[in-house]
Amino acid sequence: MDFSNFFSTDTLISAAIFAIPALICITIHELAHGYAAYRLGDDTAKVMGRLTLNPIKHIDVIGLAMILLVGFGWAKPVPVNMHNFKHPKWFMAVTAFAGPLSNMILAVLVIIIFILLPPPFGGISVLYGTYSLAEPNLVAIVLYQMAFLSIALALFNLLPIPPLDGSKVLFSLLPEKAYAKVMYYERFGMIALIVLIFVGRFLNINFFGTIVIEPARLLLNNICLLFNAVLGR
Repeated sequence: MDFSNFFSTDTLISAAIFAIPALICITIHELAHGYAAYRLGDDTAKVMGRLTLNPIKHIDVIGLAMILLVGFGWAKPVPVNMHNFKHPKWFMAVTAFAGPLSNMILAVLVIIIFILLPPPFGGISVLYGTYSLAEPNLVAIVLYQMAFLSIALALFNLLPIPPLDGSKVLFSLLPEKAYAKVMYYERFGMIALIVLIFVGRFLNINFFGTIVIEPARLLLNNICLLFNAVLGR
């Protein structure tokens, strides 16, 4: 196997363009979980040093490698002890929803910066182009990736599949006994999700692309168009 191109400048820049926004997105996501839990009465994340913007505290090595290799991965979950909540089931739902919400807020802020920056660093037109590393607008590419990954991460985590955030929000509607049973078995959900994605790749069915990537691209472009319409552009 020829590894000569693995450490080429273009390869390393491409990895950085994807990895840096990914690290920022997952850091904001996990910090939001921990901060929401803290505000609702659980200081577990704070005690364990997870209320921080330091991405090293949130990185799961395997999860990050999966993001870089297949576009799907995960961070190290922020520890939450729902028994510290006054209303465990409902406050857990709020804590879970804080992650995707933070990513959508981040995406909107990045889009605003992206649109307001002068060319070649910003502007709506760059969204519809085909990028190459020979172009001198790496700032625009990184901003676009950050906005896109933020939205994709939010949509992915809103899927009602354990242990994703959407499942905790949805399952909060269950009766107490059913909720406890479902939460007990949620640890197996990620394994099932990974198997589903890899089986889909083997069968040439892009589940992840259909339910997350394409909707994220569409939502990103529509948000940009909305901002430009508001700005009269």
